[in-house]
Amino acid sequence: MVLIMQNDIKAMIEESAETKRMCLGLAPQIEKAAELIINTLKNNKKILLAGNGGSGTQAAHISAEFIGRYKLERKGLPAIALTTDLAAVTAISNDYGFDRIFERQIEALGNEGDVFIALSTSGNSKNLINAVEAAKKLNVHVIGLLGKDGGKLKNTSSVEIIAPSDNTPRIQEAHLMILHIICEIVEKELFG
Repeated sequence: MVLIMQNDIKAMIEESAETKRMCLGLAPQIEKAAELIINTLKNNKKILLAGNGGSGTQAAHISAEFIGRYKLERKGLPAIALTTDLAAVTAISNDYGFDRIFERQIEALGNEGDVFIALSTSGNSKNLINAVEAAKKLNVHVIGLLGKDGGKLKNTSSVEIIAPSDNTPRIQEAHLMILHIICEIVEKELFG
């Protein structure tokens, strides 16, 4: 039993490592996303982030990295995770439907020149599709962190980064790595 479990564990670690290795080919898109965020922040604009489930918690995590700090002691950077305002999420969901929870927040909080980071392992979440459409109407730049084949969100973003996997946990792990890389590049460029 123990040997079988250890073999499964090793296989999962190998799959995760291989997915991350395959992300080396995403370096140009990651660089473009970092540059977009750097320019946004230099222009005194903000970052909005959203996702569902684990992607939603990653949105909150990365928002905290920008507001607090990633590695360097520096001033806070403006970032809002649209997943964290419980009153807004439940009120919008109740009054307008779950498909509009991020769209309504983008309409209220988004301004021309901001960046919206949409995290979706499938690329098919209706609430994120609606949010991307709302962002584009306001001239908010969109960074799509997607997985699998990119889903319906494929080709809808200013910058598109599709994690090279069909396995949701591996996609989320790749997204977190990519977002951490972006945080580090942004800090170095703005405060290094």
